[in-house]
Amino acid sequence: MSYKIGVDVGGTFTDVCMFNQDTGEVNVYKLPSTPWDPSEAIGNGVKEILELHGVSPAAVSNLVHGTTVATNATLERKGAKTAIITTKGFRDLIELARQTRASLYDTQVEKPIPIIYRKMRKEVDERIMADGTVFKALDTAEVERLVDELKEAGAEAYAVCLLHSYINPEHEKQIKEIILQRHPEAYVSVSSEVLPEIREYERMTTTALNSYIGPKVGIYAKQFKQRVKDMGMDLTPYINQSNGGLMSIETTFENPIRTALSGPAAGVSGANYITKLAGVKNIITFDMGGTSTDVSLIENYSPKLTTAKAIAEFPVKVPMTDVTAVGAGGGSIAWIDNGGMMKVGPESAGAYPGPIAYSRGGDKPTVTDANVVLHRLNPKVILGGRMEIDEEAAYKAIEEKLAKPLGMSALDAARGIITVVNSNMARAIRVVSVERGYDPREFVVVAFGGAGALHAVNVAKDLGINKVMIPCNPGILCAVGLLVSDIRSDYVKTSIANFVPENIDQMNENFKELTDKGDAWLDDEKIDEEHKVIIRHADMRYYGQNFELSIEIPYKEITKDNIDEIRDLFHQAHKREYGYCNEGALVQIVNYRATALGKVQTIELVEHPIEGPDASAAVIGKRDVYFEEAGEYVDTNIYNRDLIKAGNEVQGPAIIEQMDSTIVVPPGHTARADRYLNLMISYEAK
Repeated sequence: MSYKIGVDVGGTFTDVCMFNQDTGEVNVYKLPSTPWDPSEAIGNGVKEILELHGVSPAAVSNLVHGTTVATNATLERKGAKTAIITTKGFRDLIELARQTRASLYDTQVEKPIPIIYRKMRKEVDERIMADGTVFKALDTAEVERLVDELKEAGAEAYAVCLLHSYINPEHEKQIKEIILQRHPEAYVSVSSEVLPEIREYERMTTTALNSYIGPKVGIYAKQFKQRVKDMGMDLTPYINQSNGGLMSIETTFENPIRTALSGPAAGVSGANYITKLAGVKNIITFDMGGTSTDVSLIENYSPKLTTAKAIAEFPVKVPMTDVTAVGAGGGSIAWIDNGGMMKVGPESAGAYPGPIAYSRGGDKPTVTDANVVLHRLNPKVILGGRMEIDEEAAYKAIEEKLAKPLGMSALDAARGIITVVNSNMARAIRVVSVERGYDPREFVVVAFGGAGALHAVNVAKDLGINKVMIPCNPGILCAVGLLVSDIRSDYVKTSIANFVPENIDQMNENFKELTDKGDAWLDDEKIDEEHKVIIRHADMRYYGQNFELSIEIPYKEITKDNIDEIRDLFHQAHKREYGYCNEGALVQIVNYRATALGKVQTIELVEHPIEGPDASAAVIGKRDVYFEEAGEYVDTNIYNRDLIKAGNEVQGPAIIEQMDSTIVVPPGHTARADRYLNLMISYEAK
């Protein structure tokens, strides 16, 4: 027997998914995260799932991990003491940033505090021009002096970002060599390697963050690799990237910034895989965990990617799955603001102390506590009986800290918590759909994460969405996503040119340069030729525009026969994005992109024979559950999801419980199980 294991670390729980490659059997396990050392929960979770199912560590052939170390180090400002070396006159660029701001007319807006203090930012008197020519040569003696000063000041990492290094990296290479000679134990990132792309501010912030988190991610990666070895697994672990692909743990040392926001990306990959099997091509993912909710839009089985994300308000211009996050999760704390209004989030109780109902020392009411009071969540135990719930403590906290100050009952306060958090999450779905020209009613919401199935139907209904899909194991879908993700590396080159036949040879040469790099990387990763895939994109714009749209090039080469077709693809994308296009305008190509994929052996889920609609055999009891549709507690059937067969139908009101999640089926809704045991919940209009 051979097994693949995916482990996703969340703010509250760590999820483990084990797939038997011979039988197709999927086993899942969920345990509290250990924020002080995420690898502790990983090790415990893997060990326990192996012991639970009698599997030897030696039988595990593949281990994939989604990590939050990079994101947390940035958000919590716990990275390395980092220095920047940049071109003379640009020392303060990382602090000046762009003139754009979220609120255009807010003159009091505060910019984020730089992660690198001004005294740790140094300038070198050099200059490379926009065409790559050297205007002023680098003075190596000056660089040596600056490195010695920074080393004396306690620098642990260096970020080198010079003007126009994306087109001529020679000066950056020289500075890197000098740093490693004079400070060999330091972590060094240069922008021409991290992000060889136009726009100096974004290139600087991305490179600076890469160095800032590099030492911490490096230590964590080494500890994780050793822990895997200590467990008796003879394999190379893979880490998930923010673009939804995987990279070896060795590559993580060089490009830690590519692991930021990787957890949500795995969820999108998992949802896309599940819905492909089910034949649902247009979806909105709804990943509600303990700390946040992440939403993303997938059209025609294609997740959206972006290079315009930010972490702690600093732009990170590496390819990322386009996920919008909101501070609304099961652990989100409910509180009263100075105006006497109830708010929920963004602060979370996390794994420790967690919600009050978990009896771990939490003393602030959360979304989970409200679900317990309303009996939507089992008021006695969760996680298959491994965690007890204290309903009385949750009720008292909501009553004392919210209900009495607001002059209402504990029931109304709990209802208010759910209403507010649902509104926050609905707003996030509008961002990825309505604000980008999509009608959410034409999509199916795919709900996962530990708390997603508790809230998804009501959130979808508020947006006019009629269908919600709940995967077979919603609480661990991110871990499933890790098992179906391909090995991936992205390459980019800036070379601005008019998109005209006269420039075809140069454009093809640029693409070939990137393709060769991707092919060599796949060789290093020991990927067979039959599993190699190279995808090409071009960032294009109309002449005179400041920003580009990324267009997939469906050909290995640009030719006189297809150049007009490719240009038309840009016109179509521009019209879809902005509502218009100018087919007579000159089009430019700015960036060339190549994505190297190593296709992994996908998991093959078991198909179940369709049976009749009667799900009565799955009923395990009843309890009073509050439903807004009824305006009161309703005597409700409780179902064990493990007993629901393909083809079964569950009529609302109903609660469906499983180890990793709880599903709310409101009155007037029906949940139907497909051949993969996914549940499709739809509203039955009368």
